[in-house]
This record gives sequence, C-alpha cells and structure tokens, in this order.
Amino acid sequence: MTSTTAVDDPAARQLRDALANSLVAGGWITSEHVETAFRVVPRHAFAPPGGSLEAAYADDVMRTKFDASGTCLSSVSAPWLQAQMIRQADVEPGMRVLEVGSGGYNAALLAEITGPGGRVVSIDIDPDVTARAAEGLHAAAYSDRVEVVTGDGWCPVDGPGAFDAVIVTAGAWDVAPAWRSQLAAGGTIVVPLRLHGGWTRSIAFRATGNYLSGVSAQVCGFVPLQGAGSLMEQSVAFEFPGGGHVLVRCEDARVDLSALPADLFSQGPSYRWSGIVLPPMTSHADLYLWLAGFERNFCHVTPHDDAALPGDPDRPGKNRYPSAVIRDRSLSYLTARLTPEENWEFGACAYGTNPGGAADALLSSVADWNRHGRDLTQDAFGYWPEGATPEVSSPGPVSLLPKRFGVVSIRWPAAQPAAT
Repeated sequence: MTSTTAVDDPAARQLRDALANSLVAGGWITSEHVETAFRVVPRHAFAPPGGSLEAAYADDVMRTKFDASGTCLSSVSAPWLQAQMIRQADVEPGMRVLEVGSGGYNAALLAEITGPGGRVVSIDIDPDVTARAAEGLHAAAYSDRVEVVTGDGWCPVDGPGAFDAVIVTAGAWDVAPAWRSQLAAGGTIVVPLRLHGGWTRSIAFRATGNYLSGVSAQVCGFVPLQGAGSLMEQSVAFEFPGGGHVLVRCEDARVDLSALPADLFSQGPSYRWSGIVLPPMTSHADLYLWLAGFERNFCHVTPHDDAALPGDPDRPGKNRYPSAVIRDRSLSYLTARLTPEENWEFGACAYGTNPGGAADALLSSVADWNRHGRDLTQDAFGYWPEGATPEVSSPGPVSLLPKRFGVVSIRWPAAQPAAT
C-alpha cells in the first residue's frame, strides 16, 4: 500500500525525481524552491490505500473520498495544477499561507517551500479529510510545520492574523469575504472560481485598492466547495421524448426557468450552423465565458436516465455541449459537427415554441465571440466586492458575472477580423 511505504523508499525517490523533471520540462515549475519541494515531499504518503507507487507519482488526480453514489468528495489535485497554483501565489520562504481544502500533500509542499520561518494553515470542513491529511503530514514529517484545522474554510480562521497567500483547493462559486479580510497587504488569493455554467479557472487575485485584480488564470477542474460557500444553483427537470429527462441548470438567480414550457423537448429539434470552424484540439473555453457574460439567460443542459439528447445529426449523441441559452419559451444548446476538412463547425440545436429564433440568438453570440478573439489575456479578470462599482478600462467589451458577495469582471479584446 502506497500510504505505508517508507517515505525514503528508493523507488519513491526515483519516481519523485521523474515527476519533478516532467513538471520542469512542461513549464509548470519555474522556481528552485518549488522544484526542491516536489523532489522532497513524498506524495505516496497521502495516497489512498491499495494503489501503486507509480499511480501515486503519476501527474494525475488522486481521488480519496466518495459518497454512496460514487461522487468524488475529496481528492489530491494533479501535480501540474498544484505547481501552477503555487506559482500563481508566488509562494516564497518565510510566507504565511492559508490553504482552504485539505489533502495533506499540497500543504506539505507549501511547508517545504515556506521553510521553518513560514507558516501554513490547512482547513477543511470534513473531519475524515483533515484526519487523513494530519496522518500523512505526520508520516512525511511535516506535522510540526502545518496546522490542520477542521472547519468551514469560507469563514475566518481563528487567531492566525493576516496571510501572505490564500490558496483555495476546491471549486468556489464566489470569493469569501474572509479570504479578503485575512489577506496581508500585497498578498494573493488563488481560487478555482466557477464562472457560471460549471466552467472553472484558477485565478490569482491581488488586492488593488477597493477590488481584486486578476494576475493570471488557468482552466481547471475541482471538487466543489462545501459549507457556507457551496454552489448556488436552480434547476428544472423536463421529460424527454423517448425516455429519460433533461435537467436545465442555472447559477444566475435572475434567470426565470419557469418561463420554459413543460413540454419543452416535444417541439424540435431545430438546427442552425454558424460557418465558424476550429481545427481539432483547439481550445474554445473562452466561448463559454462569453456566453455566460453576455447572454442574459445562460444555462446548462444535462441529460439523465439515458435521455438521448442529440448533438451532431450525422453522429447521434456526439459533439453536444452543455452550454445553452433561453429565448421566447425556447432553449438552444451548443453543438458541433465535423466538416469535410476534418475541422469542427459550431452549431445550435434548439427546442421549444420558437426553436429557430433561439438557435439564431445563440449563434449570434458565437459570432460575436469569434470577432473578439479566442484567447483572453492572463490579467483579464477582476473581482469587485459588494458595494464597489466596477470601473473597468478595456479595448473591447466588458462582461460582468454577478456573485453573492461581489461581481467578476472580464475584459475582452477589441474586435478582430472574423477568424475561420
């Protein structure tokens, strides 16, 4: 069992070096302090029982706890993402770091980097998770350098004072006021922020006057935050012809899902195609942010109970995306089809009383995104706490995503000639 393998096992040391070499070669590690930490800290001490050493040192997620339905409740993030978030936070020796969401391994990395003069607090709401983290930290000889706390990381941590960095290791729907209030001057919050529709980016925010300015961002995925900061979402289930049902979900409380007819999926599908194509393996993650920011009635569709929600009509069930918009008692979701040149063309599949109009509205937004560039800059994001008026300077459009305790702003590039 990996968790009981000696921390100084020669095979484990070789695997640690191989992992560190890979992270350096991939550009995820750019600091000597971080590289040393990955070569020293025994990841296998935090692995679930029964796995191999090779699995413990793979550049992949280690899932450590599940609920009765098999849903993952806690995990140790992939090493590339841990290295990236530590870099985003600019963690250095002597710093005080708060980790929200505990697994043990990341806290040990932080303790190794910050050194004897630093301070690491790791908090998690689940006592099973903190117990496992504490056990691993003891085995790896970091228990005297990391304080493990069982509690809701959304709330202030008792007594520690200000932190130079707050690193959140769970998907958060908002930025907790406590993280801002406990941040030292010039400090950084790194948070995997859900930006509506389930799309998450690890964003490094730095306090700048009355708001948080984004420094860097990385597309990622995380187990959702539990407790007071858990996801706020509304949903409605619709029967689907032929069996099963489709869940329409939305994170924006302003969207009225009750406006959709009960027999929504009995009317359609209606297809429209955009003429906008992307080569295979080209990221279009920014498209979802564009839709979330500029489509007033943006939502998600998720089929259940084997509902055969279509995608590309030539390849049933394939190339259907969850992002959707609501228009005139109709719903249209994003899809794509393979062109003769083996590129992907965006399209819309719609249902409801006016499916053609809903599909046209969605593709109009796709065309707007295409004109404004497919890649956001690293510093495109900002966070404006409740009471602060967003004042954003940008060469292109600005989208605002409302949250419970503030607003996320996204600065888009100026319009470019249409890309195809």
